[in-house]
Amino acid sequence: MDGAWTAAAVRRAEAQLMATLPPGTLMQRAAAGLAAECAALLKEQRSTRTERAGVYGATVTVLAGPGDNGGDALFAAARLARRGARVFAVPVMGGRVHPVAAAALTRAGGRLVAESPRRCDLLLDGVLGIGGRPGLPGRAIDQLARLDAGTVVAVDVPSGVDVDTGAVPASAVTADTTVAFGSRKPCHVLGRAALLTGRLVLVDIGLGPHLDPNPAVRVAGETDIAQWWHRPGPDDDKYTRGVVGVAAGSDRYPGAAVLATAGALAGPAGYVRYAGGASDAVRRSHPEVVCTPTVKEAGRVQAWLAGPGFGTDEAALGELRSVLVSPAPVVLDADALTLIGEYPSVLSRREAPVVLTPHDREYERLYGSPPSEDRGAAAAALAKRLNCTVLLKGHHTVVASSDGAVWANPTGRPQLATAGSGDVLAGFMASLLASGMDGVRAAVAAAFLHGRAGGAAAAGHRTVTASDVARALPGAVGEVLTAARS
Repeated sequence: MDGAWTAAAVRRAEAQLMATLPPGTLMQRAAAGLAAECAALLKEQRSTRTERAGVYGATVTVLAGPGDNGGDALFAAARLARRGARVFAVPVMGGRVHPVAAAALTRAGGRLVAESPRRCDLLLDGVLGIGGRPGLPGRAIDQLARLDAGTVVAVDVPSGVDVDTGAVPASAVTADTTVAFGSRKPCHVLGRAALLTGRLVLVDIGLGPHLDPNPAVRVAGETDIAQWWHRPGPDDDKYTRGVVGVAAGSDRYPGAAVLATAGALAGPAGYVRYAGGASDAVRRSHPEVVCTPTVKEAGRVQAWLAGPGFGTDEAALGELRSVLVSPAPVVLDADALTLIGEYPSVLSRREAPVVLTPHDREYERLYGSPPSEDRGAAAAALAKRLNCTVLLKGHHTVVASSDGAVWANPTGRPQLATAGSGDVLAGFMASLLASGMDGVRAAVAAAFLHGRAGGAAAAGHRTVTASDVARALPGAVGEVLTAARS
């Protein structure tokens, strides 16, 4: 498991590490990694042109603040200048810059200027680091407005974002690539700041052993998913692999039932039971699914999904109550969340695990107000209030448990914002629960693999439908499990 650490946690780790190193070593490590990534980006960018590819002759602009973040940028720019780049550094906070780094830049042939050329191959954002407040100084805003940059690289974090929450309450840099030192920060994986981060590159500066073992935000990877996955053994059968129940769809919305069962079939459970009014559509699409008209007739299951497309009338409320009296874990999505918002008492006596999967409008129905820009805290607050696991959907999905732990999904992508995609996700998650995963891991793993499937379905910039995502899920599972074994 990886994670993201707050500014204060990173500062503590840096202080411990610097106490063991000669002065300036940490900054030089960061600058070396930053310069190497910038050189690679320049080579890639300029190789598409007729001119000579690489650093030599490239125009690089640095927007430099006075702190260590600006120092990292200036030292990295000095390395690029020594390789033949034309480097212009613009102080953006009262003319103040890191003095030692500025001297290194000018010795290497770079220039400190009031304004850089309007066009540059690469722009280095060294305005604010992890100690900066949200928002940009006016001079930085002016410079960004006038510059035409081929590639924008943020140094550690995009300047202007709230490092610890991912909120972007004011102006901020939009980066193509962010080169982060030592660890992720919450802004790389949470909120609107995650969108401004672009591609994230981590540079190892030796910080790992000094970081708190409990990050502020946890981030799962392929190894984690593979370790949690239940692989059938020689003595397993369809029942021991897990039976998942799907209460979804209706005469009006049969597609929700088809997509939810498709998601359930893509997971590790060995048996899928469908309960609802869209049995004919489910049978035509998935003949392996056993169909019944109601939850009470479905028989015993190890986990339930309830909600997608099954309505919000009295009959739907009755089906939801039938699901919630089951001792099995439950995923509640879509219409079930609307019913919970109207009738919160139906959860009051629930003891078995519950996972809620709201988007922002559903969150507001459940919590009484929209999620704040601190999406990790928002998800955790709802999880605590309702004593459940919450998967808060968005461009960077967040999972929170009732004890306050927060996970960020690193695989989300805009193509997943399509009708029915959430039905597939919810069915897949219920299958993970039926196989024996706990609620938090099932939510984290489902979001991770759903994002991978969305990426596979979108390959070649294709338009993606929920059916495409469902078809891509088994392949995404196979890739992750195979990669973890290699």
